[in-house]
Amino acid sequence: MKKTKLAAVAAVAVIFCALGVVFGSKTKEAAPLTTAMAPTSGAAHTASTNLYARTLDDLAGKPQALSQWKGKPLLINFWATWCGPCVQEMPELSAIADEEAAKDANKRFNIIGVGIDSTTAMSEFAAKHKIKYPLLVGGMGGTDIAREFGNANGGLPFTVLIGADGQVRKTYLGKLKFDELKADLAGL
Repeated sequence: MKKTKLAAVAAVAVIFCALGVVFGSKTKEAAPLTTAMAPTSGAAHTASTNLYARTLDDLAGKPQALSQWKGKPLLINFWATWCGPCVQEMPELSAIADEEAAKDANKRFNIIGVGIDSTTAMSEFAAKHKIKYPLLVGGMGGTDIAREFGNANGGLPFTVLIGADGQVRKTYLGKLKFDELKADLAGL
């Protein structure tokens, strides 16, 4: 009798596992949460002003003033080496940066990555992958920067599109949908 019950329980478990696989594979990936910050009558958002007032180290340990990207549209991607979706989207972000750089020396926009990680982990990652845009070390303080742009829970990846005027055009929480991003970049 015990063997019959055990076989029945095992059969039910197998059925539920199969149903989970079938329905799980048909579920669409959740779209990233995109938002726009309220317009400020042409003035830069406070978060952008605060961003451009900061200095972060690059992977070589050299301080980089974020003000060097002021005055041109900027796509800033907050990421970490331990974040699967972050790592997955970086090659395509790198391809976009490479395409933009190839168009001409006066790029329409810049891309930078702010790692919520250690310099060592980021340097090892950069040595392994060929990223075509600047990577800056934000450490845990990078989460505070992302929070200023509305990422209250510090989720990653988190990307912010800032116009040349300092206005935040859009924020993206979660893995980027590149068709949407490319359309947003084309609209700058």
